[in-house]
Amino acid sequence: MTTIRDNLQSVSTRIDVACAAAGRAPGSVRLLAVSKTFGPDAVREAHAAGQRAFGENYIQEAVEKMAALDGLDAEWHCIGPVQSNKTRLVATHFDWVHSVDRVKVAQRLSEQRPNGLPPLQVCLQVNMDAGPNKAGVEPAQAADLARAVALLPRLKLRGLMSIPEPASDPAAQLAVHRQTRALFDALRAAGLEMDTLSMGMTADLEAAIHAGSTMVRVGTAIFGSRARPAAS
Repeated sequence: MTTIRDNLQSVSTRIDVACAAAGRAPGSVRLLAVSKTFGPDAVREAHAAGQRAFGENYIQEAVEKMAALDGLDAEWHCIGPVQSNKTRLVATHFDWVHSVDRVKVAQRLSEQRPNGLPPLQVCLQVNMDAGPNKAGVEPAQAADLARAVALLPRLKLRGLMSIPEPASDPAAQLAVHRQTRALFDALRAAGLEMDTLSMGMTADLEAAIHAGSTMVRVGTAIFGSRARPAAS
């Protein structure tokens, strides 16, 4: 029977192979294990296998999971939409948030981040391919949002996150990831300090790594098929 430990090893091998094919150094891409809809036991199993960074979409579910795992040395990433009425929970409980797409949300996260915690690490979600059902700031507005976030005292701007529309063609996957990489490079050239490109999931991590992703968000290949999502 395949275990979460086995799956983590398989995903790590995929990442290493993709890095080698892209001429990138081993270890240049972080793995974020997307544990949304899976319970504390699955996170414990992944943690026991050496995984430390976990991604959650549904904020209330995530906070309850964190409480059940109190004391576990884990890094928690919010990768789902952040509504204004959930910013305090995100600011209080998470280490990273990948899905900031509005100044108002960023301001609330900064205001509500407890002083005893380090700054909240932030990626801006960009709707690079104009997906009709995807959140994210328009690419043309990304620079203004990035400058605003960079000025907020309790946030640390880290980079960009994208969730392109699904594509089975590797060339199409690569093309949209390269657009996000080009935007990232342009923002850095404009003087914004960023080091993180959160791109790529189970189906397209190879294309994302080839385009320059520094963090891939993988759930299904680690934990298996998901149960029905819980309310956020």
